[in-house]
Amino acid sequence: MANTDHPCVVTIDHRSKPRTLFFGDQLMEVNLPVGTRVIYPKKPLQPLNDVRAAVRYALSHPLNDEPLYAKLKPGMKVTIAVDDLSMPLPPMKRPDIRQIQVECVLELLRDYAVTDIEIIIATAFHRPMTEAEIRHQVGDAVVDEFWPDRLYNHDAEKPGGLTYLGTTDAGIDVEINARAAASDLVIYCNLTFVPMNGGHKSLGTGLVGYSTLKKHHNPATIRKTKTYMDPKNSHLADKMVQVGKLIQSKVNVFHIESTVNNRMFDKPLEFLGKNEDDLSGAEQFASKALLRSLKVMPQPARQAIFEKVPAPYGVIGVWAGECEAVHQACLEKCYEQLLVPIEGQADVGVFPIPYISPYNVAAYLNPLLVSVMAEGYLFNLAKNAPIVKKGGTAIILHPCTDKFDREQHAAYVEFFHKLLPKTRDAMELHKQFEGEYARHPGYIQMYRTGNAYHPAHPFYMWYWGENGRQHYGRVIVVGADNEYVPGILGYETAPTVEEALRMAREDHGPDPSITCFRIAPMVMADVKVTEEAE
Repeated sequence: MANTDHPCVVTIDHRSKPRTLFFGDQLMEVNLPVGTRVIYPKKPLQPLNDVRAAVRYALSHPLNDEPLYAKLKPGMKVTIAVDDLSMPLPPMKRPDIRQIQVECVLELLRDYAVTDIEIIIATAFHRPMTEAEIRHQVGDAVVDEFWPDRLYNHDAEKPGGLTYLGTTDAGIDVEINARAAASDLVIYCNLTFVPMNGGHKSLGTGLVGYSTLKKHHNPATIRKTKTYMDPKNSHLADKMVQVGKLIQSKVNVFHIESTVNNRMFDKPLEFLGKNEDDLSGAEQFASKALLRSLKVMPQPARQAIFEKVPAPYGVIGVWAGECEAVHQACLEKCYEQLLVPIEGQADVGVFPIPYISPYNVAAYLNPLLVSVMAEGYLFNLAKNAPIVKKGGTAIILHPCTDKFDREQHAAYVEFFHKLLPKTRDAMELHKQFEGEYARHPGYIQMYRTGNAYHPAHPFYMWYWGENGRQHYGRVIVVGADNEYVPGILGYETAPTVEEALRMAREDHGPDPSITCFRIAPMVMADVKVTEEAE
């Protein structure tokens, strides 16, 4: 394993301070061995000066398409689809970029006497957003005018709520929201936070039903996917492109896609995004004070410190027009913000697990979602190759508390405590249990009328970690407050990072190469691997 001269790649030496790493909704100070490589996020890119002007420009100067105003005429039926709250993490300060997109679109629609307008939150099998959450995302004026009859969450289980469009050449049945299918124009308003989102995935996941989702959200597809974060190496992305192209052959779609920088922390927590060796005296004092405070606070208060303060993300790009051209432009800017080049893979990876994921906004990061972060998202936040070698060791930091939100994650509880003890084999879970649970009437009712994820969703979450499970030789949890949860997940435990590294040396010798992936804010590793290493 070699290092680059990139400022975001730091090698620990005798002068280095302890690293402050996320430990769920707490922080942990860790002394990493000399020679450990630490990957830090890049500094936030400079945001656009006038976001509203940028959106208006994109609508009038689209990529590979005619301007939005040229598509409009009085009396037409228009559906605006909007991403849900799963990205960005944590939620963005108001105004959210999607609010500005929707407002600019509505201005044009009014100018052209378009009155048959509905706005759909593209939730797929995610939990419905509450009115307050939608208000935060699209703004008070939009909610006051459209909610709840003409602004609502997509319901993938609504009787008669889906329209079958056809079957792809690869055999994927495609059905989408009936209102969208019947529209003269669908306008998708997006925020791409990580490279696996946006593009054809927006419609091909957000507004479809189980018949479509099950054809690409399955373990066989995931096993053929090298990484979620590089569409060129993603079988999952290939299938979503097939779905998206079929939708666009049947429905007139205009895409608006945007991305933001990685300015996750506002004052007074900005120091959490910095290299510990670069902290000022005041920032070092604030870091120590936060560490002490979090240790004595009750869990809800700890999570509130991070979650209740929206992030000051800055918009760094907006594009509109034809799906693939728009998405490619967005990906380039996204990679510019996120990618940190490193040379060579490590024997051992140290991965702090933060308090939040796309699937636990306003809820605790339950044990199933810990596995999603460890073996799904963090494993896949790499381009070209994983951070850790095949058969290497992942050391994760999280208490792994056996705690679930019984409203949002009702179906997760049964999946975790009943099904995983029977088998962790994703193919067997898919074959034996998914179909039955996907039709569970009680859980479906909670999804349709409450605040719950669809009963198929915990299966998808387990599949999401399939790449990491197939790749890592072992996973060691540091700081688990019980043995039960790590045991179900197939993990080992250690009380400290030092002990976990001692365990890893059993497999990798006395001097293993070690990389610490210091997330958050958001970062991706651009891994260069020599032919000899491969």
